[in-house]
This record gives sequence, C-alpha cells and structure tokens, in this order.
Amino acid sequence: MAECETSGLQVLLATLQSSHDRDVILNILSILTDLLSVGTARRIHYMISKGGSEALLQALVNVAQTPTPDSSVLLSVLRLAAKVGQKDKKFGLKAQKLEAVDVMLTLTKKNLNHSQTLTHCLWVLRVCAFSATVGTTLGVNGAMELLFKVITPYTRRHTMTSRAVVEALAALLKSKSNSRRAVSRGYVCQLLRLYQDWHEHDTSNTYVCIRRGFLLCLKHITNVRSGRECFLLASGMEVLFKTAQDCLSSKSLDPIVNTVTQILRKTYPKMPLPAATLSSPYFFPIPGSTRTGPLQPRPEDKALCYGWEEDGEEIEKDLNHEDVEVKEEDDDLETEVEKLMSKPGLDRPESDLEQYRAMCLELCCNFWELKSQAEDDMSSKDAPGTPSRVIPKAAPLNHQPKGGERDQTADRQKLPQKAPRVPVQNCVKKERPSREPRKLASDGSVPAVDSIRAQDKADAARVNPLGEDVSCDMQIGRAHCLNSCETGLQGAVGASEVIRKLLERHPGNIPLHDPRLYMAKAGCTKSIPDFRVLAFPDFWGHRTLPYSQSLHQRRISIPKAKIFEDIRRIVQPDDTIDQVIFNLDGPSCDAPECLKFFSKFESGNLCKAIQMREFEYDLILNADVNTSQHQQWFYFEVSAMKSATPYRFNIINCEKPNSQFNYGMQPVMYSVKEALQGRPHWIRVGYDVCYYKNHYQRCTAAAVAAGTSGKSCYTLTFTVVFPHKDDVCYLAYHYPYTYSAMMSQLDILEQTRNPKKTFFQKQTLCQTLGGNPCPLLTITARPVSESSGDLERFRDRPYVVLMARVHPGESNASWVMKGTLEFLLGNDPIADLLRHCFIFKIIPMLNPDGVINGNQRCSLSGDDLNRQWLKPSPTLQPTIYHTKGLLYYLRSLGRAPVVFCDYHGHSQKKNVFLYGCSIKETLWQAGCSIDTSVVTEDVGYRTLAKVLDKVAPAFLMSSCNFLVEKSREATARVVAWREMGVLRSYTMESTFCGCSHGLYKGLQIGTGELEEMGAKFCLGLLVLQLKSLPCSREVMAQAASLLDLEEEIADLQTQRSASSNVETDDELPVGDEVDYNTDSCSDQEGDFSELDDAIREHPFQLGGGRAEVEAGKGQECGLKPRDGLRISSW
Repeated sequence: MAECETSGLQVLLATLQSSHDRDVILNILSILTDLLSVGTARRIHYMISKGGSEALLQALVNVAQTPTPDSSVLLSVLRLAAKVGQKDKKFGLKAQKLEAVDVMLTLTKKNLNHSQTLTHCLWVLRVCAFSATVGTTLGVNGAMELLFKVITPYTRRHTMTSRAVVEALAALLKSKSNSRRAVSRGYVCQLLRLYQDWHEHDTSNTYVCIRRGFLLCLKHITNVRSGRECFLLASGMEVLFKTAQDCLSSKSLDPIVNTVTQILRKTYPKMPLPAATLSSPYFFPIPGSTRTGPLQPRPEDKALCYGWEEDGEEIEKDLNHEDVEVKEEDDDLETEVEKLMSKPGLDRPESDLEQYRAMCLELCCNFWELKSQAEDDMSSKDAPGTPSRVIPKAAPLNHQPKGGERDQTADRQKLPQKAPRVPVQNCVKKERPSREPRKLASDGSVPAVDSIRAQDKADAARVNPLGEDVSCDMQIGRAHCLNSCETGLQGAVGASEVIRKLLERHPGNIPLHDPRLYMAKAGCTKSIPDFRVLAFPDFWGHRTLPYSQSLHQRRISIPKAKIFEDIRRIVQPDDTIDQVIFNLDGPSCDAPECLKFFSKFESGNLCKAIQMREFEYDLILNADVNTSQHQQWFYFEVSAMKSATPYRFNIINCEKPNSQFNYGMQPVMYSVKEALQGRPHWIRVGYDVCYYKNHYQRCTAAAVAAGTSGKSCYTLTFTVVFPHKDDVCYLAYHYPYTYSAMMSQLDILEQTRNPKKTFFQKQTLCQTLGGNPCPLLTITARPVSESSGDLERFRDRPYVVLMARVHPGESNASWVMKGTLEFLLGNDPIADLLRHCFIFKIIPMLNPDGVINGNQRCSLSGDDLNRQWLKPSPTLQPTIYHTKGLLYYLRSLGRAPVVFCDYHGHSQKKNVFLYGCSIKETLWQAGCSIDTSVVTEDVGYRTLAKVLDKVAPAFLMSSCNFLVEKSREATARVVAWREMGVLRSYTMESTFCGCSHGLYKGLQIGTGELEEMGAKFCLGLLVLQLKSLPCSREVMAQAASLLDLEEEIADLQTQRSASSNVETDDELPVGDEVDYNTDSCSDQEGDFSELDDAIREHPFQLGGGRAEVEAGKGQECGLKPRDGLRISSW
C-alpha cells in the first residue's frame, strides 16, 4: 500500500513539473491542496522528501514563462508553494537553483497593480528570503527598492498586501548586507515615519501585525552598527519610547511592546560603569606580589563605550564555579578512565603530615588528660536527664501573617526607636595568643572593650541607639601579620553607658547569641578596612520567623516596565538627579532629602550609591578583594527613609546572566525599630523584583583604551516600602552570617553542651592570610570508661569530615552548618547515638577573610579557594592547604573519612541537593563504553542522597548529580574522592531561593529551614550507618528504640503528598519573561504560523476590493500573553 501511495505522489509531482495543460495542472494542484489541508505537518514534510518543493517551483517557472500566465494556475501554484516552502529550510536555495527567484522578482514587478497576485508573490518571496544567501541576492537585484515602492502610509485598502510586503521586507533585512544597504539609502527614517503613521491612525488596533512588521524591519537593521547609529540620529529611541507608552496597558499589544523593548535595549548606548575602577577599593598585599595598590582608574577620555558587535550578538560565559548550572554539553565530562581511577600521590613531603597529629588528640593514649579544669568542674554536676527526642524543625508552614498579626513572644514594651550601629570594641591589653577557646566568666559577664568613642559628632549621633550624645573611643590597633594573632583580647573593660542601657533592654531569648560576647569577638576580628562599627543585626541577633514566606509573584508587565524606566533616563532626562551620595572610593555629597547608606562593617558590601530620582537609587557592589569581578553578595545599611514611600533600588553591576530573583526570590531586610519592639527578624521583602541585562559594560582600563567592548552587566531591581519613618534598616542578598557570629556561637555551644557525654575540642587549623584563626572542631562521644576495650572502640569510630563557607557569599551554608553543630552538640538521644557512631572533624568556615571583608567568592589572594585543592599553597591558601593535610594524615592512618561533605549555596536552582562522584555515571553520561571487568564501583555513594530525599523536606534527589567534570577536578569534592579515596564525597548545595517540591513547595527558604537541613543531614548519617556501614549490635538496638525510620519516612511522604500531588519543574512560572539577550531572534518571525493562517483565510478570488479589506480586519498577532500574577508583598 505504501509503495502505491509513494508512486502515486511521485507521479503527480512529475506530471506537475512536465505538464503544460491548464486543467491537468489545476486538478493536480487541487489534489495536493486537499491532501495538505488536513492532518499534521508530517504530510508536508513527506511531500518535501519526495521532491515536492522542486516540483512546485518548476511548475511556477513554467507558468510564469508563458506569454500570458493563467491567473488561476499562477495563484494556485503560489499559494501551495508558500505553504510548502515555510516547512522546507532549503526552499530558498532550491528556488535559486531552479532560477525561480528571478522569476518571482519579475512576477512581483509585473503585478504591482494587481493586489491579489502581488500578495501571493510576496508570500513566496518572504519564504525564499529566509535563506541568507537568497535574501542577499534579492537585495542586490533591487528587491528592497521594489518593496519600498509598494509600502504605503496608513490605508484601509489592500491591508493584506500591506502586511505581506512589510513581512517580506523584514525577511530581506535579516541579511546584514541588506540592512547596510537600507541604511545607506535612508530607509531607517522612512520606516520610522511609516510606523508612526500606522500607529497614530490604527486607533482600534486592527492592524497590529503590520505595525509589528515595521518594527521587525527596524530590529533587523539595528543588528548592524551603522543601523544603530542611524536609528539614534533619527531620534528612533524617542519615537519608539513614546509610541510604546500607549501600548503598555493592553495585553493584546504585547507583540508591539516586546519588539520595541528589544530594539530599544539593543540601541541603548553601552556605557562603562559609573565607578572609578572595576576592582574593590579594599586592597590586601599578596605575599610575593609586586602590586602595591588597587587597579588604576579607567581613563576618562571616553564617555561612551558602544562596544557593539557587528552581528548584534553577545556571548555570555558563565563563571566557572561549583554553583553554576551543569553544562548541557558532555564535552566537560572526564572520559579518561585512567584519570578517573588514578590515585595521585602526596603534594607535599610525607614528613610534613606529622604536624597534624596535634589535631587528632582523640587518638592519643593520654586522652583523659585532654579534659580542662572547666570541664572537670562542669562534669562534677549532675548531667541533665535524658530529654525527649528533639530534631530541630523549621518554621511552621503557616504563611506570613496578615494585617496586624506579629510575633507575640517578645516583650512589647515601648523601646528606643533608633539603633543603627554599635561601635566595634577593641582589645587594648596585649595577651599571649592562645588556641584555647575563651570561657564565659563565672558571673555570666563577658570581657568587653574599653573606651568607646565616636569618630565625630555625626558618627556619635549615628552610633547612639538611645539618642544620647555619647563620645566613644574608636581607636583600634591591628597588625596585618601573617600567621599571627597579635590582637588578643586585652583586658575586661566596661561598655559605654549607651551600650549598657541598650543591652539592658535586650530580650535575651535569641538562641546561641550574646551581644556582649559578639562584641568581644568582633573586636578581635581583623579586616582590611579596620571596621570600627558593628551592624546592628549582627550585634542584636536574629530570631527565626514564626511563619514561612511564599515565593514572590510579580506582575507579568514588570520586566518591560523596568526596562522602559531605564530608557526614560535617556529620552526624558529632566527628572534625573544623578548624584553620588555614598562612595567608598571617592567623594560623595550629603544631600538632606535622600536616603543614607553605609556598609563599612563586617561582611558589608556596597561600594557606591547614586540617587537617580527622588526615590530611586542605583547601587554598585564591591568586587572581591584583589579581583575585578564576583559581584553578587550585598549587605548594607539604609536610613533616613520616609514612611509609606516606595523606594526603588537598582544594583547595576551584577554578573550572572540569570538569577533566582526572576523566579520568586526576594532580598532580606532587618529593621532596627522592629527589633527593638521585640521582632528581631530578617524577613524577605521587596516587590517588582526583576533581574535583567542592562546597558552597562564591564569595561576594564585596557578595554576602554583599545575601544573594545566589555562583558555585559545585569541589574537586580526591587522596590521596598520601609515599615517605619526614620528607621535604620539593613538589606542583604541572603541572611547574613558573620565570622564573629560563628566564633561567639562556638563559645556558647562549648559551654552549653553536656561534657559528661560529649567530647568537644576547638582548635585552630591555621591562621588565614588576613591573620584570623580558622577553627577546627572535633565532636564525638566520650568513652564509657578508661578501660582498654572502651578506648579501642572509641578510637575505631569512623571519621566524618564536614566543612562550609569556602565561598563567602554563600551564607546559607553557614546556617546549615549551624543546624548541624547545634544538633551534634545537643542533648537529643539521637545526637548522642550519632556521636557514638562517628568522630566528626568540622571546619565551619573555610574562608574567614572573605566573609569578614564582604567577598562573594574569593579569599584575600583573589583565588576561588574551591579551585585550589589540587596543589594549594601554604602561603596563599593556608586553610585549604592544612585541611588537605589533615585529610592526608587521616588517610595515612588508614582512617580516611567515610563521609566528606562541603556545604555550599546554589544561586541558580531551588531545593537542597548533593553533587557526588561516580566513574560509571560519568562515562554513561558521556556515551562511553564501559569495561565492567576494569571499572568496578560501589554504588553506596547514592545511599545518603536517597536517605535525605526521604527524611529532609527541603532535599530533592532528582536534582542530585554524580558526574565528574574536568572543570571541577580541583574542587574539594573531587580531590577528596580521587586522592583520599572517599567514596561518599559530596558538595551539598542549598538554595538561596526556596523549594519547588515537597513539604516546602512554593515557599522561600528561611534560616529555620536551613538549620533543619543541617540537623536532617545528621539524621541521614545515622541512617547511613545503619544501612550501609559496619554497626555494632548495641548501636542497632539503641537506634531501634529511638528511631522508627519507616514511620518517619511515611509521615514525611504523607506531608509531601498533602502539600502537592503534582510535582513541577525546577522553575515556577512567574509571569511573562523578557528575552534578556536582546540580540537573539525570539520574535517568532521564523514561525510561519501567521503566514499559514493568512494563506488559509485569504479569499481565493481574482479580484481585490472589499472582501480583501474585510479579511484584513482584526488580524492581530497570534502571540497570547500569559495571565497575570498578583503581587505578593512582604
């Protein structure tokens, strides 16, 4: 049967090419039309595969070459050729080969006064012109000049022809040579006038597709430099901006607005960032480097940096780091089996490993001598009774309270209303540095810092939380000495009266936080800028919100509206203020009626604030120290705000091409007045949140001098209505967690643990490049007795190595680590059992210097420390060098960890998930054959991920990845797996945004959920011990009595199914998405659905006239906007 059909179609096509009989040709065309009018596009593709395009083109040439072409045959052939040609990518080249292109051009010239035939000819010309070669040939042969003769100002006659000619012209202008030819002939001004005319007269929006056709012509012309320049000279930005304002309120006009947006963004002059230098104003002298200061400012001889590529396309390269989306291409996968299975040797002399013996004192024979006198005193007291089982839980799932609902747990008495910053207290009496943790005084007091005095009266008013005029001594003496701790706490002194009164009002119910202890720790923290004040949230503390906040939903029109606001600065600059009001590396003005900014505190990051309009501010972030990149983390103070006033903030030098801010994420805010009223919370805030590519370029000095373009910048914009007038608020990318907070919380954890059950030792792994100690923790259960058997069982416990915060901007990793530490050092019987199963070595913050100085990714040396594990430098990357040395030492004892996990944050995905290492999965993904006799692998690396997927609500197994990539070979995960032989070597990634699956679906993640994840990770380790690792009968019996795993998993699965019966993709639909890469062809003009509709709806008659006019009415683009989403404000 198939053979008969095939031969039948081939016979029809062959007859069509060769026959000159009118009736035969009409009958064949009628049959083909009927065959193709029903069914799917597969019929057309099948006909193309059998030579259908060639047959129709040959028939067209035959008809056109007759002295008087028959109009019925000609129209039928043209209609069918246009229908088939839109599905044939090589249609234009086939037409050129058969000389049908010249024939079409001739037919078009002959039928300029016959609208119906002309319309059909233009359809076929449009299809042919989508081949760049054919389009260029048509342009050389005068096709554009011909079409401009046909294009007319607004008219209601022959509108189908007007639409066809405009769309054919747009297809021709996709050729860059045609675009340049159009510029040289002055067609840009003509197109702008025609578009204005149609826009002004088409008040009923009947001819949207014709108007959009003119815009597509302009879009293609502005793909070339000369076209953009001509467009700007012709005031094209002003024309399109003005006309687009009339279209913003109508969803049916979205095709117009989208195309205008693309043109305006493309033609917006590219400018260098309004900053003196791309590098951070903070500088740290790198050992061995000859540079003595920050990068030099850019030359001022160029105001604009157009930097347009001739093809109108910009190539965006993702940053090379662990939290970037996995590449779709498989060429990054490691496919060399020998390399995957190799075990590299030591990167240092074996004798150097002996120094790490002091970090494993739990293995020494004199174990019991490690107990301090303080522990002896504490252990003499009765240990607390066995508590009920408590695994930390996140905030309840009730959403943000409405109206006046607030946290009722804190004291509501009236408190002072202004407490922006607290001065950092410094050490004044020198002590010998000690590695032992500082103990709380017996009376509960903490060593404080002496003589707090404001720098000047302005600072005094700013520092004084109670509004008193108090002078404070701010002298801080710190020496930036490598491997030194010369700034020991120097004497217990009293705080100022202001601070004393403020501390009297502190609620004291914030877990693991003591403001006095925090002040003491912050006073010993070394920073490049020598920070002299504390951010109030870090001093006062944060309490987890008692409710969960939903993912932010924005209106679909917000992205376009924000882009038009940026463009308005050029076309309507009258209301632009453009004054610098905060600047770390230059002068600024102190305007009375504007917000006040500040960021010179620990982990702060804001380099510059520019007031653009009365309530709009452009912000520029610091680059990482000793680099000119990595702008993402921000943390700054803002004050002097008005009440009930929306303030727009634009962070204009972001780097990444996309962000979770486009998918429901909001920044976080802390209000001092709210905190003093008993609500010390970081909360998600902001509406109209949007992230998009702007007109700024990261032009380095060399790039500007050479006249070349730099990498594009992106804008994060959001609007905030502050809760109180004249409040002091702090805005941040994510919940801040400072180095000083970690150090103070470690001291508190040490004092609150049960010393009779828990062995806890805090040592210094090493000094950082900036002179700050990097703590190393050891946590396990004490031996039951001093008997040799108990000591042997104690020392035989397997090791688990955990670490976090190698990337400073990933503060969520510290909150997860906080949850892990609180659980491990708590009195929960499951934690006690876990301590009996493992010895934990924990490095809670691998990059203290980066955290302290507000970096996003690097250390003070300008290195991404998670790319230095192959051969770290003891001088430039000391924390990585010594962590790797500790792992080497454990391996040399035959005690390589059974689990190694590096806590990270992920800026591009939702949920929490693991990256691991697998040889077979990597080879399978790369499509390589696997010799199972050579490649053997324990699949136990997947067990922990499967367990966490069942016990941790925020965890998602389907997001996990166990591939080994070439670009990740120097990461901790891969090095621990390859060099140390750790099968279960992981990177645990936590979202900055929220969850798209399970119990927390549709919610933004908070500190409670992050801490819960840290505790659930511990629970996962216990289940892993029971399922996969050697386990004693005693442990099995204890676990059976404490943990009904099957019941817990069933309960969690029930909760998940109740929260969502249908799981969704990673990204939630948040409304209409703008094509942020404005030079891509996303206008769908290559989709011929509109042409197909036109061919189907066009009246097939020999006359023009009224029927054609009626057919042209109501023809709007078939692009339907998505339904809008309501704003969810904080």
